[in-house]
Amino acid sequence: MAGHLVLKKADFFASATQPVAVADRYPQNVFAEHTHDFCELVLVWRGNGLHILNDRPYRITCGDLFYIRAEDRHSYESVNGLVLHNIIYCPERLKLNVDWKDLLQNTTVAGKDPRWRLSSHGMAQARQLIAQLEHESVKPDALSLCLTESLFLQLCILLRRHRYQSQDSAGPDSNETLDLLMAALGKSLDVPFELSQFCQQHQVAERQLRQFFRQQTGMSISQYLRQLRLCQAQDLLRHSELLIGDIATRCGFEDSNYFSVVFTKETGMTPRMWRQRYTLQLDTLNNSSCR
Repeated sequence: MAGHLVLKKADFFASATQPVAVADRYPQNVFAEHTHDFCELVLVWRGNGLHILNDRPYRITCGDLFYIRAEDRHSYESVNGLVLHNIIYCPERLKLNVDWKDLLQNTTVAGKDPRWRLSSHGMAQARQLIAQLEHESVKPDALSLCLTESLFLQLCILLRRHRYQSQDSAGPDSNETLDLLMAALGKSLDVPFELSQFCQQHQVAERQLRQFFRQQTGMSISQYLRQLRLCQAQDLLRHSELLIGDIATRCGFEDSNYFSVVFTKETGMTPRMWRQRYTLQLDTLNNSSCR
């Protein structure tokens, strides 16, 4: 993609030997599509926003975790009190004898969902490590560089240990209600979700859970689930040939007309217009590459 924004190491790292840096985003504002000449981990603490990664939209909120490669294209849109950390690193500067590829790149295989979630327990531990990493990574001496990489390794192992994908049958290994709720919502993209049943099963007061969810995410539970389903619909419209009615069903909308109304209100265009826009863009790109 000619002329796109590329973030450079020299603008984010204090020296040519610094392997890792911490960039806090309090808050993360709307940011145009870009790539980097470094890699990063994105960990969301609270609020919500639309994260577009390699043309696929994700409605992100507290606990979401992404592993971003240098060549990945991503941007942030429709942010609402979004607070996150970017842990940026240069793979070629990492010196420890560690299988970094296994820790950091195994999530990027074709067809694998690049979004992970971090349990509440994992987030609490990660905060402490990131604070240490932020303090140490700005020091230029050799011992600090070594300690910085060691702290980064601890963080990567911690993330690996406590992460989960909400669509997985196993779900989170935590008793935290928010983790369990997020996992349940992630498995409900094409089926109804009954909050009252969830609350009864986990013995939690529905009103308190609603309030806590809004406090952490900036959205109601129903708004968040609808956003998840709409992001899924946008991806299917762009990358599949399914009929719009079938996409509506796959995304939890029993009525295709209602799906069209909700989709149009959210995106500013009908599902058909959304699909046609990207079809035209793809045709234009293919024609340009053939010249």
